[in-house]
Amino acid sequence: MGDRGSAGGSRRRRTGSRPLSQGGGGPAAAEEEVRDVGAGGDAPAPDKDKDGDADVGSGHWNLRCHRLQDSLFSSDSGFSNYRGILNWCVVMLILSNARLFLENLIKYGILVDPIQVVSLFLKNPYSWPALCLVIVANVFAVAAFQVEKRLAVGVLTEQTGLLLHVVNLATLLCFPAAVAFLLESITPVGSMLALMVYTILFLKLFSYRDVNLWCREHRAARAKAKAASAGKKANGGAAQRTVSYPDNLTYRDLYYFLFAPTLCYELNFPRSPRIRKRFLLRRLFEMLFFIQLQVGLIQQWMVPTIQNSMKPFKDMDYSRIIERLLKLAVPNHLIWLIFFYWLFHSCLNAVAELMQFGDREFYRDWWNSESVTYFWQNWNIPVHKWCIRHFYKPMLRRGSSKWVARTGVFLASAFFHEYLVSIPLRMFRLWAFTGMMAQIPLAWIVSRFFRGNYGNAAVWLTLIIGQPVAVLMYVHDYYVLNHEATTAGA
Repeated sequence: MGDRGSAGGSRRRRTGSRPLSQGGGGPAAAEEEVRDVGAGGDAPAPDKDKDGDADVGSGHWNLRCHRLQDSLFSSDSGFSNYRGILNWCVVMLILSNARLFLENLIKYGILVDPIQVVSLFLKNPYSWPALCLVIVANVFAVAAFQVEKRLAVGVLTEQTGLLLHVVNLATLLCFPAAVAFLLESITPVGSMLALMVYTILFLKLFSYRDVNLWCREHRAARAKAKAASAGKKANGGAAQRTVSYPDNLTYRDLYYFLFAPTLCYELNFPRSPRIRKRFLLRRLFEMLFFIQLQVGLIQQWMVPTIQNSMKPFKDMDYSRIIERLLKLAVPNHLIWLIFFYWLFHSCLNAVAELMQFGDREFYRDWWNSESVTYFWQNWNIPVHKWCIRHFYKPMLRRGSSKWVARTGVFLASAFFHEYLVSIPLRMFRLWAFTGMMAQIPLAWIVSRFFRGNYGNAAVWLTLIIGQPVAVLMYVHDYYVLNHEATTAGA
């Protein structure tokens, strides 16, 4: 107030000091007062001509406060700083989910039970069928290794080696499926984890066989290259130590590949120079924290919603089914996002750090996907690299079109999704298979009718809504097949 008053007094003194002949209330006095106010920052400064001097003849036009411009939300404005709106969305998301979580606690109480989690893996604490199944998987890895050793020295022909590999890989998929389907002591969760290990082993051994075959096909050329590099070393040139075929056929090399966070085999993987202890501790802490968070959210949030969805499905009350689906979409999607970070960032980086595995590109910016195809190419890089290297490109080299090769990739992916769900649940409903194959027409629709931000919104919508639909389908069928059948029999 004091500054404002003093400034006003200064202006009054300056205008009052003019000669009386000009008239204290005349235009010149008003103009001088306006100029003085502009200099104080309370009004815009007078316009200047092209020579830089004030346009003294403009008069009251110096008070202009408008110019040609667009509103910020118009695309022509060029404005792009929406950080505040993004923060508002995050705050609203937190508040809305906090309300849902509080409502859940009031309605159901605390449902988190660590003992119940253990029962998902074991029916009998003295019987560990899933772990035994994982240990037996070493037999298939050793069998593939022995076949490659004999192929390298010429004891087996390529045709015989191919037949043995096919038998080994087929048995690798069928054996755990038969055990999981027929053995009553194994739980669905334990069975699913064991089948995931066998699926990963199948993809790794498939790549192991392919790469060693390529090495045998180019053995002569590699021998010449090795002789040339040996001559350079003899002349004093420094070269990095690398492994060449068949020196890679050792158990050490095989098991490094089997535990490495990749599905594609190489003779010489990129290696990091050292193990960063702080980085490793952070990833291990994230692994422990996020797995507990996922379990708690599933028990506290998802399970009650799924249980309450059974009656609307039984009565075929479509409005209630849609309401249950939308209610399940939020916790399901949140858990899926946490699972993505836990697996692809925390777990794979922890394993890579321990093994000094250098290639840490386990995912790309799939959240910016403007098409379904871009999403599937970037959210799971280890699987994507395997599909491109060992499935898609070989089909193209054999004369298949890109569309046929792409359809073949989705078909294989649909098979493994159904393999990992139907066999542990001991029922075949093909919901996962159908969902994966539906990605082909969905990818065409999104790329054809949605572009830019609309395409990105369409991808997010399919992720948020599509997964809960599959979850409810399987839970409903499992409930009908097991609980209702048991009740009817009783």
